[in-house]
Amino acid sequence: MQANILGTVLPVLEIDLGPNESIYSESGELSWMTSSIQMKTHTQAGGGGGFFGALKRVASGGSLFMTEYWAVGTPGSVSFAAKMPGHIIPVEIQPGSELMVHRHGFMCATPQVNLTIGFQQSLGAGIFGGDGFILQKLSGQGTAWLELSGEMIQKDLKPGETLRVHPGHVGAFQSSVGFNITTVPGIKNALFGGDGIFLAALTGPGSIWLQTLPLSRLAHALVPYLPKAGNDARNVGGGAVIGGIVGSLLSGDN
Repeated sequence: MQANILGTVLPVLEIDLGPNESIYSESGELSWMTSSIQMKTHTQAGGGGGFFGALKRVASGGSLFMTEYWAVGTPGSVSFAAKMPGHIIPVEIQPGSELMVHRHGFMCATPQVNLTIGFQQSLGAGIFGGDGFILQKLSGQGTAWLELSGEMIQKDLKPGETLRVHPGHVGAFQSSVGFNITTVPGIKNALFGGDGIFLAALTGPGSIWLQTLPLSRLAHALVPYLPKAGNDARNVGGGAVIGGIVGSLLSGDN
């Protein structure tokens, strides 16, 4: 198996599979593949989870079905394109060294990597699309590829070192990093600071990966430019398209 990341702003992950090698992703992630690749859709994510794991993914806003791509008998390739301007990064998963990833960060993985829900906390309707803050957990052994939006910043936290981060900027972190949702200190800061009410407190030791373009911030930045009621009818079509895109982003960020 060989993986190549092509492009810059909107990268593509291209994976060359040898005979009988396979990878899996959430359903609907495929961009293109060679004719030798076969697909199998099921509810299991990697080596574990089963049907009840799939129900947990759905309850937290994830996908019920996963798709496995494998080269049966002859080599082939399968590609996944980034959905947002940003970066695709490979990460190695080892037993006892799990990785926590933001809810839209998982792109694909080798079959021995397990994908489950690792953290879920309701933070109030309207703050994160009504679904709260959700993290996926990658465990097992193998390679996974993550999609982080905007620029990717990696920081290595020392034991006891804490970094407070807007939840939307949390891309991924090692399981050795302590994680808590806290509130912004001070009533005036929370009400008038413009940075939201909640922060994620990440405490070392371990590595964290931050993303500079949370989907919710992009969606909110586009809202002032959407057509308002009573605008010229000629703009309705384009406004409806943009509005649909923004609506989908707001319904499931972080």
